[in-house]
Amino acid sequence: MRTFLAAATGLPTILLTAALVVMLCFWFLVAAGFTTSYSFGADLDLRAWGMGGVPVTIAISSLTVLAWGMGVGGTLILVVFTSPGPVTGLLRMVVPVLALLAAWQLTRLFVRPLHRLFPDEPGAVSGLGRTPDRDHLDHAA
Repeated sequence: MRTFLAAATGLPTILLTAALVVMLCFWFLVAAGFTTSYSFGADLDLRAWGMGGVPVTIAISSLTVLAWGMGVGGTLILVVFTSPGPVTGLLRMVVPVLALLAAWQLTRLFVRPLHRLFPDEPGAVSGLGRTPDRDHLDHAA
């Protein structure tokens, strides 16, 4: 467990860990009803990155989870199977970058079939991240 925590909180993997914490906090806010999944980056188009057709939050969340998992996993493999030294230190710097690139490719494959489940345009946002359907439900209650 100590090795896992050291890998997750050591440099440079701490950057991916921080992104994961921010993403988890966002989804807790969505689950609590303080915001919606369309409230962040609703006007951002990820089609140029191959991740279009789904809400930005879903694409970036899957990218973050995959990159973090592969980054920490790759770092753990390095720690367990290599001896400390300058080459291992350089490899530890390369692992998160490779994990991010691999996660991007996997995210592109993951969101491609999901685009049928989401409309192309989520609708106009009418204040504080609420969609018109959500406002209608709030007034009906």
